[in-house]
Amino acid sequence: MRRWLEEQEAQHGIDHLTARSRQLVLGGYIVLLALLALSGLTMEADNSSLTPVLIRTLPLVLFLPSILGKRPRGHAWLAFVSLLYFVQGVMVATLPGQGLLGGAEALAALALFTGCMFYARFRSRQLKLQHANP
Repeated sequence: MRRWLEEQEAQHGIDHLTARSRQLVLGGYIVLLALLALSGLTMEADNSSLTPVLIRTLPLVLFLPSILGKRPRGHAWLAFVSLLYFVQGVMVATLPGQGLLGGAEALAALALFTGCMFYARFRSRQLKLQHANP
């Protein structure tokens, strides 16, 4: 895997790969946040309460400063948190009538995980190159 990533860096350039992985992070983040809000709103709880939505989305919202600040370490931690959402999506997909929503949540979490891991790698290498060559 490491050799493949290094080949990709040599072929496409670190700036291009960083930008593409950031697009994947933003796309996965927005889709996952929307799906979590949707599933929180459709829960069979008190309709006037936003508690299910907050419980589902708050961990993702806490990573918003890291995403906006383009910090590689924050993206690495977000990748680990996204795995929890992946597991939740798989579990929801096994419930009767929830297969589509759970599957979409699992796919969005997987896209977010992949994008975060690639972004953390490429951005940290990009920053090292910028500091080495001022």
